Amino acid sequence: MSEAKWIWAIRDGWTMSKRSLKHIFREGESLLMAIALPVAIMLLFVYIFGGAIQTGTDYVNYVVPGAIITCAGFGSSLITVSVTKDMSGGLFERFRSMPLHPSSLLVGHVIGGYLRNVIATAVVFCVAMLIGFRPEAGWPEWLGVIGVLTLYMVSINWLFVVFGLMTKNVEVANSFAFPMLFLPYLSSAFVPTETMPAWLHAFAEHQPMTPLIETLRGLLIATPIDNNHWLTIAWFGGLLIVSFIAASILFQRQKSE
Repeated sequence: MSEAKWIWAIRDGWTMSKRSLKHIFREGESLLMAIALPVAIMLLFVYIFGGAIQTGTDYVNYVVPGAIITCAGFGSSLITVSVTKDMSGGLFERFRSMPLHPSSLLVGHVIGGYLRNVIATAVVFCVAMLIGFRPEAGWPEWLGVIGVLTLYMVSINWLFVVFGLMTKNVEVANSFAFPMLFLPYLSSAFVPTETMPAWLHAFAEHQPMTPLIETLRGLLIATPIDNNHWLTIAWFGGLLIVSFIAASILFQRQKSE
């Protein structure tokens, strides 16, 4: 791709990102749900289940990384429906007749979804601080938290773009997102994996959410990270590459139909 085409792609990608941002604030109920659901889950676990769960630390400190991951997962899942609506509602056909870079529509969804997650995550952090969350992170650890969350959010954003390109039915698109949203509950997000049955413990220990949550927990409250940061990079770096390639292939297929 020539330099002029790169500039064209970046400019049109930013234009589509601004479109997604406008949708976020115009469709306030989706932003509200992306914030309210993880906050409600966090309050539920802290005030109802937290007293019965032994984690070796204050439960609110233990549960915040899981609440953040749940928040980001739900916010990103909204991309699936948006992409499906654009593809099935004729918007893509109208954009194709305009002088827009073809991939800018997908880039706009990914960047818009990332910014929505940043807003929702900031609110979750603020609520957590109000109910007693006390992180021990310094500036290097906070930069690590931002880097890990960015990798996670961007990778699952591209994954949900793939889900959106796989179907032309909005209801079916919603069902694709469910397994991904359920994974944090089968990890160390809300209870220690050692308390789970043996068969579930093995799955919880080796699925991608557990190293991600243990890395965030270690950065925020100084619990041992071990090799979880490398596992997190491998899982979600790999997911980003695979999802990006799959989205490109599916998008090209849509263009040729």
